[in-house]
Amino acid sequence: MREKARILDKDAIARAIIRIAHEIVERNKGIDNLCLVGIRNRGVYLAQRLADCIKNIEGQDVLTGALDITLYRDDLALASGQPLVRKTEIEFDINAKNLVLVDDVLYTGRTVRAALDALVDFGRPKSIQLAVLVDRGHRELPVRADYAGKNIPTSKDETVEVRLEETEGRDEVVIVEKG
Repeated sequence: MREKARILDKDAIARAIIRIAHEIVERNKGIDNLCLVGIRNRGVYLAQRLADCIKNIEGQDVLTGALDITLYRDDLALASGQPLVRKTEIEFDINAKNLVLVDDVLYTGRTVRAALDALVDFGRPKSIQLAVLVDRGHRELPVRADYAGKNIPTSKDETVEVRLEETEGRDEVVIVEKG
């Protein structure tokens, strides 16, 4: 795999998160009844960053959780070996909440579908909105992001890699060519 292009650097990621946080607050008319749930792994870190920005805007904490979708994936039977199941941490009632689901990259829509399936085990939110750092297109399911940091046209021969300080030690988004 060869790195083809750097799409977002640390400052661009920070600006995108600040913009998305403002859009979330505006669309939801504040943060009453709002919660953020990040899809493991990088979505959790992005949700926490959004929560920090929203606190700076509104002066209050917003409920934040982490969702593991491993057992809800439709490709689980195709995976070789044992799946790595991580902990879901939603320590609050999601019923009647405006829930913002957070992920790093929106691609086929299958991860979001799995997340929606997982969320119904926790309750019935008033609404579910989707926030992603990168929307790269190539949808296989009718899923659309409500908030996107950057729309990046890609080919199916490319991979979008989101690297975060919390996981890779640096903030950047790059396009990598397969093969």
